[in-house]
Amino acid sequence: MRRSFALIAIVLVAVNLRPGATSPGPVLAELQDGLGMSEGLAGALTGLPGLCFGVIGLLAVTLARLVGTTFGIGIGLVAVVAGLLLRSLARDPGVFLVLSALALGGMALGNVLVPAWIKSHPAQQVLLQTVFGAGLMVGGASAALLTAPVADSGGGWRPALGLWGLPAALAVPLWLWLGIREHRLPADHRSPLAQPNLGLVRSPTTVALTAMFGIQSMQAYVQFGWLPQIYRDAGLSAAAAGSLTALLTGIGFLGALSMPSIIERGRGLRAWMASFGVLLIAGYLGLFLAPATLPWLWAVLLGVSGFAFPTAMALLTARTRDPAVTAQVSGFVQPIGYLLAALGPFGVGLLHAATGGWTLVLIVLAAFGIPLSWFSVRLAGPTFVDDELPA
Repeated sequence: MRRSFALIAIVLVAVNLRPGATSPGPVLAELQDGLGMSEGLAGALTGLPGLCFGVIGLLAVTLARLVGTTFGIGIGLVAVVAGLLLRSLARDPGVFLVLSALALGGMALGNVLVPAWIKSHPAQQVLLQTVFGAGLMVGGASAALLTAPVADSGGGWRPALGLWGLPAALAVPLWLWLGIREHRLPADHRSPLAQPNLGLVRSPTTVALTAMFGIQSMQAYVQFGWLPQIYRDAGLSAAAAGSLTALLTGIGFLGALSMPSIIERGRGLRAWMASFGVLLIAGYLGLFLAPATLPWLWAVLLGVSGFAFPTAMALLTARTRDPAVTAQVSGFVQPIGYLLAALGPFGVGLLHAATGGWTLVLIVLAAFGIPLSWFSVRLAGPTFVDDELPA
């Protein structure tokens, strides 16, 4: 494939795999009032991205074997468009959750299949992985930053959420065309289609990567869903809370640009890996002690800790050799990691409802910094999953 087509395709898919997850947080209070949504359902909504990314992600490799990796990504984008546009019209909280699950399920297909698609383009692997990670951050930050101002401009939360289906619609024709084009190629020129491999549980690298990915993803979706409300309860406006969440997410853009190259060079990686958990603890400590005094500093600390996410995404390709193994590892690490992550936002909602405050929530979230650093450091060495699989 021509370099330009690959780059455009990655940009279009990457920027549309996060807005459906990050856009509800800044307007969560208004959304609850508009739909009559309970605290429990609000907690389910914030945990839904991780749940859908996990459950649907488990099916992604199987779908790719039926329709092809590229066409599977295209189908996922169709689901994203339909879910985001239709949920903005929903009048019932249950219907809103179902349509949200449709959109998030489409994103889950992209989460799992895009790394395998990138691995099948070895000459551009580092570039495409860098662009992919950066695009995820841009999409997530844009939704967090712009949703509340659009809602405040007079249209309300419905158009503010629905507008994120429009950029996804731009990506659909290209990816469906690429999928059709791939089916016309000889089998050995197509993106890898790998069977799920249960032998991956015997790979220490895969286990550490799954734990790192799950902890960071849990933290990310807790922050997407609940950090705006934490800031609002500290006295900040909805727009300010959304801006701080966007700052946190946007900082990850720097990590997406830098971490693939740092991993490739191998220098300084261990220090970075150790810092992820330390910064996470520092950020939550700041939110505990003085959430409204230096709110931007706590967002920055949590954002730099979030470099763990683009690092984990880059390690999916950096710690494998064969594209088929990349597909297997991606189909194992991401679904299981996201299933673990889904428990976090839902648990935060229940814990906040039970205690009526954020103190215990912040202490529990900070405690996860210890295993995050532990598993991250385990991945700093140049190991390969291919070498750890049973013969």
